[in-house]
Amino acid sequence: MYSYRSSVSYRVFTVFNYLVLSLLALSCLLPFVQVLSVSLSSAQAVSAGQVKLFPVELTFASYESVFGMTDYLRAFGVSLKRIVLGVSLSMLMTVMIAYPLSKESSTFRMRTVYVWIFVFTTLFHGGLIPTYMVVKEMGLINSIWALVLPHAVPVFNVVLLLNFFRSLPKEMEESAKIDGANHWTILTRIFLPLSLPALATILLFTCVGHWNSWFDGVIYMNNPEDYPLQTYLHMNVVTKGIEEMTPEEMERFFLVNDRTGRAAQILVAALPILMVYPFLQRYFMKGIVLGSVKE
Repeated sequence: MYSYRSSVSYRVFTVFNYLVLSLLALSCLLPFVQVLSVSLSSAQAVSAGQVKLFPVELTFASYESVFGMTDYLRAFGVSLKRIVLGVSLSMLMTVMIAYPLSKESSTFRMRTVYVWIFVFTTLFHGGLIPTYMVVKEMGLINSIWALVLPHAVPVFNVVLLLNFFRSLPKEMEESAKIDGANHWTILTRIFLPLSLPALATILLFTCVGHWNSWFDGVIYMNNPEDYPLQTYLHMNVVTKGIEEMTPEEMERFFLVNDRTGRAAQILVAALPILMVYPFLQRYFMKGIVLGSVKE
């Protein structure tokens, strides 16, 4: 009787957990669905407040308008360029810094000093004005490198990867050294393959950080043509006037209002990050170390 009651209680508790988590997931999904519905609805329906969770008077005019905006596409290209350069540089620097700092003090004597230097930067920041002066003196204003170099060494990611490297069994490294492997071989053949979950997490953090960053574009870019996508969306750059529109653009203009256009821009801007998640998600489900030596 006791085991039966325990089993029933466990099932009720499990069903309750699934129900609560499903409602939480739905509450996070509803805003996205509502924005999607607005972007697919006519301007008149949106202005009248008729759009809730489903499109009203289905139309793709908002997306046609977005992909017809040269300024938006230019900003999208700047963000893609920033992602390629920024993520590549950041991942390289993170790995190259985390590996030596993961060694013991007996192997790397200055390890503790360097670790405290990096920790110090997380506690005390130079501030906006000194950072801007450094970027300006280096001649990076209005350059893509002004958006990339200041974020080249994310200390939080370095600490994450450093601790992950230190958790790997030392027997593997010692065995590789006995076989004649150098540090570069140990890093590329042993540490990095075993660190795919940690690298995927850091890669995701870095991609999201660069893609969502907008304030540095305002600070370091004087020309709106150099704005990344998120800066473009925040600054709300106005498209050309009605008097400059072609008849086709005029027809599309009356099918799209400010809300539908913004909704379409937001969804298109979120699409690249949404495409990255499925490829990295499987690494979060794996164990910390697969196939490693057991003590």
